[in-house]
Amino acid sequence: MPTLPKRLLIALAVLAALLAAWLGFAAWYDHHQRANERPATYSALIEQAGRGEISSITFANGTGHALAADGSRYRVVMPVTDDLLKELRAHAVAISFEEGPGGLMAQTVGVLDRAAPFVVVALLIGGLLMSGGQFFGMGRATRVRPEDTNTVFADVAGVDEAKEELRETVQFLKDPRRFAMAGARVPKGILLVGPPGTGKTMLAKAAAGEAGVPFFAASGSDFVEMFVGLGAARVRSLFKTARANAPCILFIDEIDALAGKRGESTSHSEREQTLNQLLVEMDGIVEGGEVVVIAATNRSEMLDPAVLRPGRFDRHIHVSLPDVAGREAILGVHAGRLTLAPDVCTRTVARGTPGFSGAELANLTNEAALSAARQGRVVVTMADYEAAKDRVLMGTERRSLALTAHERRLIAVHEAGHALVSLRCPQADPIHKATIIPRGGALGMVVRLPEGDRVSVSRAKLMADIAVAMAGRAAEEMAFGPDHVTTGAEADFRAATDLARRMVTAWGMSEEIGFVAHAAAEPGARSERTAWRIDEEVRRITDEGMEHARRLLRSNREALDGIAQALLERETLSGGEIAELADREQERATEAA
Repeated sequence: MPTLPKRLLIALAVLAALLAAWLGFAAWYDHHQRANERPATYSALIEQAGRGEISSITFANGTGHALAADGSRYRVVMPVTDDLLKELRAHAVAISFEEGPGGLMAQTVGVLDRAAPFVVVALLIGGLLMSGGQFFGMGRATRVRPEDTNTVFADVAGVDEAKEELRETVQFLKDPRRFAMAGARVPKGILLVGPPGTGKTMLAKAAAGEAGVPFFAASGSDFVEMFVGLGAARVRSLFKTARANAPCILFIDEIDALAGKRGESTSHSEREQTLNQLLVEMDGIVEGGEVVVIAATNRSEMLDPAVLRPGRFDRHIHVSLPDVAGREAILGVHAGRLTLAPDVCTRTVARGTPGFSGAELANLTNEAALSAARQGRVVVTMADYEAAKDRVLMGTERRSLALTAHERRLIAVHEAGHALVSLRCPQADPIHKATIIPRGGALGMVVRLPEGDRVSVSRAKLMADIAVAMAGRAAEEMAFGPDHVTTGAEADFRAATDLARRMVTAWGMSEEIGFVAHAAAEPGARSERTAWRIDEEVRRITDEGMEHARRLLRSNREALDGIAQALLERETLSGGEIAELADREQERATEAA
């Protein structure tokens, strides 16, 4: 809901006060007038009129208000008839009538009732004029003054390459003449592209803090309206405000809501008019001060090509998920406000959180602090970080869930199958933890964490992941028989099928289908025969993964039973404990043989 401008609110308050004062005066005046009127009878009033003592009379709602020649006032309840009027006229009494309740109060209410529509229109027009085009939210943006910008590049970790690209913009804002003397033109439009939570907004704010210039922040959705012309007016107002405060940084978050491709089915005239106004402002047709526009998006492919051409957003900076060194730096920034125990190692936490964004790492740190606070401590330990990681990755514990002994054993066997196959596949990621404590939507879980950040994945690694996914169902079959398997492997099958399908349709890892990309094909773009062959290849790969899992479990049956029993007893096992159990059971089986 847009807020009204302060000056308009003051004007409305003054108008309301004046109206209340006038209504109060009208009510007092009417009461004073009525208080001076003396009640009289019908016959007495006719007698006075016959003696010439009544000069005028006003009729309203069956009541006559008479004025005597000496200034006295009388109030008489009397019907208005033709005979009465003839008699009053015969005695030279002036006669008048009022519609509805008489008096100043009634007249005021009538005037206000008739003037209300014109007052509302006047207020709207006045609001537009007084707010400089900011009524209905036009041009609204959060402004941060240079002295209030506390964020600098040192506060943003894990995105060193992006910071280096922005340093040139900072130098331009500090000393634009240096670049002008060399005949250089620094890009006025910078597009930050990256997954959610990677720090794009913080980067833009830090650039303003480093340069010591005002920072204006708006969202692409702020300019989207159903009324034609409002969005374009907002863009004009925003850029006008930014130029008046130049040099400055104008940040537009989620710009894809404003600058999406034209001609799409969801496009309409208001959206296109707003986008056209943005393009005009970016072109610099309206001259002004040094304004650097920084925009952020998670989906650059959704932007209109006209926005991305040189001269507008001509510099694209990719803000990727941080690597292990970046995650360690980010954890150091967020942990700086905590009191850490000596056993906390941010490097270890960083290695155990691959794929986490900066926002997710901030949430992890906060969850660790909450874990310490719940136990009445102010010092955050490594155990708090582990508990926070379990909570983030697996969800909250559901210890209140009632499970039978058979269900607990079935879950333990299922998770033991995942853990054992993952342990025996050299290409699989190392096991971090296995648990049969229900968390979130899962009854149990095996968490695997890669040792490093991968930029590509081999076919052997993908086949190992499929085998690990199939191992839960394979273990159930081995321990309880094919007729007693459960629905617990639904998510495993979904994950394995998704991997297999991408291997076939996107990554060219099927000799039958060949090196053809089918993943991005439109519905109906491939023939029925090709679709059938793809389904057959997906089935072949998942079956191959299932057979691999069964072979490993058959050759390590004692280890499977030992891990399942340990899970029933302790509920949670670390990766090291699982490896130790598997090796010990394997040695026992070898000795027995």
